[in-house]
This record gives sequence, structure tokens and C-alpha cells, in this order.
Amino acid sequence: MLEATITAVHEAGQQLPLIGSRPSTAEALMAALRVNDDAVTAVLRPALTAALPGSGWNTDEHGAGAMPDGDWWVVDPVGGNLHALYGMADWNIGVSLVRDGRPVLAVLHFPAAGETFTAVAGQGALLNGVPTHVSEKTDLSVALAGTGQAKPNRDPANAQRVGAAIAAMMQNALYVRASVPVSHQLAQVAAGRMDLHWQFDNLRSHIAPVLIAQEAGATVTDFDGKPWQLTSDGYLAAAPGLHAAALDVLRPLR
Repeated sequence: MLEATITAVHEAGQQLPLIGSRPSTAEALMAALRVNDDAVTAVLRPALTAALPGSGWNTDEHGAGAMPDGDWWVVDPVGGNLHALYGMADWNIGVSLVRDGRPVLAVLHFPAAGETFTAVAGQGALLNGVPTHVSEKTDLSVALAGTGQAKPNRDPANAQRVGAAIAAMMQNALYVRASVPVSHQLAQVAAGRMDLHWQFDNLRSHIAPVLIAQEAGATVTDFDGKPWQLTSDGYLAAAPGLHAAALDVLRPLR
């Protein structure tokens, strides 16, 4: 199943028709986003549902909460689609398989970087077929931290909470990055290039990269310190030696 998923994702990564098109109006932007998403979905859906007959299909990347029983492919067709449209490299194709409400498989492919992260629950994470592991840091003051705006949100209270968390982490970590896509940063945590990532939301598009980070050794919890689940309101994914200190910074702001 993993090999079939990797093959499909690699093929889909070659299909984006509007890389670098740089739409200049809101109408053109939304249309271009749909074109790229549809092109990837047209490759992935028949391949993955054929690989697992009877499986369900979910591309509601901004959806959240529990999922029905059974096998479900959860797909973020183009994570960082905006980056692809404007000619930047930080975009990817993300696929997870959720079985009876629990993620069991994940593939995250970065065509521009030539990198593919994979994970099967309980079997560790791989980067281009080689085991990858999170950072071994234990000092938050030298940590590379990050968060992201998973979807547009102009609510003042939300903006203030996110801004306060960034400011708080800036006073404790070496560096704080606020960018999209969320999946890109979680992949960097899995690779040990970044040390922690937090979100005050928990969306379908996060499932694949969270599983990859977990399988690479990250401690992933909600802001009460309970293990991450699909139903968590938000989460912190961090190198084990940094998780407690980072949670202390973020917990008051949840």
C-alpha cells in the first residue's frame, strides 16, 4: 500500500498546470487554486481507491474532528498551493490513510525539493527511503520553532492569540518561523531541521505530516499535554527534549 501511494503521489507531483502563473486578482487566484487541486486529485483518486477497494475519499483539507469508521484516504492535493502558483518551492502533495479514526499511513512529497517523507504507524519515518529522526536538542533557547496560518482567518481574537504565542516563543526560542504550509514545517521537524511546531487548530491537511513527525520521534500532544488525536483542538509537535519547555510557553495562550 505504501509503494502504491508513493507511486501515485510522485505521478501527481508532475501534473500541476499552473506553477508560477502568479494570478493577480482574487477571482483568478481562486480559479487557479482549483485547477491545481483538481489536476492532482484526478491522478490520486483513481489510483488510491483502486489500491484499497471500498475506501472512502476526503479532500476537505480544512475539515476537522472525528472521522467515520473504515478506511479513508485523506488528501491535501497541493499543500502550499499559493507557493506553487507564485513560483516558490515550499509546496507538496500530502496523503494519509485513516483507519477507524486513526492515521496508519502517510506520504508527503515535495516535488521542487525532490524529497518524499513517508511513515507507517509504528514503523518509523523515512525521507527518500532513509530513516529520519527529530532533533536531539534539549535547550529551548537554541531551538528553531514555527507555526503557520493553515487557512485565512481575520478574526481579531485569533490573530491576537497567534501573535501573542509567536511573541512569547520569540522570547524563549532562538528563531520563530510563521509560514505556510503547515505540512512543510512539520516535515522539517521530522527531518531534525526545525525543532518544534505548534498549531491552535488541527485540520485534515495536518494528519499526514503529524504522523510523519510522530514516527520520526516527535512528542505530539495537545496543550493539556495529552496525546494528539484527530479530535484535538490544537497541538505541539516537538523534539522530546524540548517539548515540556515549549508547552510551558504555549499552554497559557491556548
